Amino acid sequence: MQGEYEALRLENQLCFPLYACAKEVTRRYKPFLDPLGLTYTQYITMMVMWEKKEVRVKDLGEVLYLDSGTLTPLLKRLEQKGLISRSRYQEDERALCVRITEEGEKLRETAKSVPVGMRACIPLSDEEMLVMKKLLSRTLDAIEQKD
Repeated sequence: MQGEYEALRLENQLCFPLYACAKEVTRRYKPFLDPLGLTYTQYITMMVMWEKKEVRVKDLGEVLYLDSGTLTPLLKRLEQKGLISRSRYQEDERALCVRITEEGEKLRETAKSVPVGMRACIPLSDEEMLVMKKLLSRTLDAIEQKD
């Protein structure tokens, strides 16, 4: 009788350690992001903006795995903080463009200490971190292929 319920045991789930680990790692970001005035989701959004400078909202959502219901209020808050600006593309009025502002660029200098601080919070070797990142990326890619 026990065998037929083994799949329902929490300890046998892949999703639970992924969920708990993601929650805990995100929680560890808080003391590093509070001085920047950013949440974790705002921080990852700004990481994309520091790299790309300008991006369509649709593309930003795809990169960050965020739907428009999450992304729209997030971008509004970043715009209120003066870190990004939003506007319509002239060539396609349906598409919304997000651009980093000068203030957003300045924040990058302060933010460069965040990865260093976070690295000290995760007790894995560089090799273990690389293996985990590759496995998680491969998992995301495989899930996307099924959709």
